[in-house]
Amino acid sequence: MMPRTLSRLAALALLTVAPALALAADAQAQLKAFVAKVQSATGQFSQSTVGPQGRTQPAQLGTFAFQRPGKFKWMIVRPYEQLIIADGRQVFQYDPDLAQVTVRNVDQAIGTSPAAILFGAGDLEASFKVSVLPDADGLQWLRAVPRNADAGFSQVDIGMRGDEPARIELLDAFGQVTRVELSDIQANPKLPEGQFQFQPPAGVDVVRM
Repeated sequence: MMPRTLSRLAALALLTVAPALALAADAQAQLKAFVAKVQSATGQFSQSTVGPQGRTQPAQLGTFAFQRPGKFKWMIVRPYEQLIIADGRQVFQYDPDLAQVTVRNVDQAIGTSPAAILFGAGDLEASFKVSVLPDADGLQWLRAVPRNADAGFSQVDIGMRGDEPARIELLDAFGQVTRVELSDIQANPKLPEGQFQFQPPAGVDVVRM
């Protein structure tokens, strides 16, 4: 899964139906083009979570990298450090403050998660019901609802700009909304050898799930 608690959204204002359909179809086409053309990427993110009562948790800042299929690195650097890394077979979630590493099978961890949308290589419609939304905040939007009732979240909205995802807004099963802003995306870079390898540090607890 993605960093600590993934959640979701502020309301999107409705526009008239015909323009909305045109914009949404374009947003879906942009996401499909991104998945097809961008086999690897690096970038930066900021993430904030708003609870059901409107309380906002401190924003998290960090960097990410991915390589299809199923390899990614999501590193939070502020306000605390945390690393989530997938090598194509396993996903490691390392929390230095807890001195703990959680290990999951990659299919179990990201099969129907928001990570599968951006970092996977499968058919989006096979795992999600995709619908179109009106444009807002200068972005073109689509919504993905997991077909699996056990996915752990209700829906994820993706705002596209220029064939790249710019914002992800996710509503989780607890009514929390997580907004992730993506920036400085570099498409198809040459990634360092071992970018997606992880060895648990000596002395930390390793929990396999």
